[in-house]
Amino acid sequence: MGKAKDILLKPIDNRSANDFIRRVHYSGKVVQNSQLHIGVFYEGNLEGALQFGPSLDKRKMQGLVSDTGWNEFTELNRLAFTDALPRNSESRAISIAIMLLKKHAPQIKWVVSFADATQCGDGTIYRASGFVLTGIKENENSAIDKTGKTHHKMSYESNPVSTGYAKVCGGANNWRKFVSYKEWEVLKGFQLRYMYFLDKSYRDRLTVPELPFSEIERMGAGMYKGIRAGEAK
Repeated sequence: MGKAKDILLKPIDNRSANDFIRRVHYSGKVVQNSQLHIGVFYEGNLEGALQFGPSLDKRKMQGLVSDTGWNEFTELNRLAFTDALPRNSESRAISIAIMLLKKHAPQIKWVVSFADATQCGDGTIYRASGFVLTGIKENENSAIDKTGKTHHKMSYESNPVSTGYAKVCGGANNWRKFVSYKEWEVLKGFQLRYMYFLDKSYRDRLTVPELPFSEIERMGAGMYKGIRAGEAK
């Protein structure tokens, strides 16, 4: 087995990145407005991808740090790796991606990203990569149908007509009503918000509290693929 230093990061095209994300990411879905796609290569093969782009609710995210310009932050929309990568490759890949942002997008002052503990994990990779924790909230935005397929609220609220969401909910944002109508089961867990400051002075402008990582355990938010820390699978 090689070492994390053996990985190579370089930009890849939108199609290659999206194909990889659909195949490897737990959601099987891409974020359509991702703008920067970075591939993680190991032994000549694409084994990881990071996608950066505007937040879905950009104005709300912008307010997390006072006096942030409209183009001064980005979101790490998608992050996925195969098991073929050497140990610690994930955190190394994020660190290199951050360096690439600093070099090629100097206007970016900070990055925000989210860990979905309901279906994935509580953000171990982010903590190992120097991100700070700025939010923990209960998350019931995912549901599972009778075939075992998972569905996310965002997919339906962003396409309310084609998915039938508007017809069931009367155009209102009522995820629980839709889930009940479909006879799905809500998946309960947590969503954690992490931020990385390329310009360290912007960290002092946070408009929300910076949380100690111990808060994850205190709130019972330590999870991996929906299993709470300490629970049997």
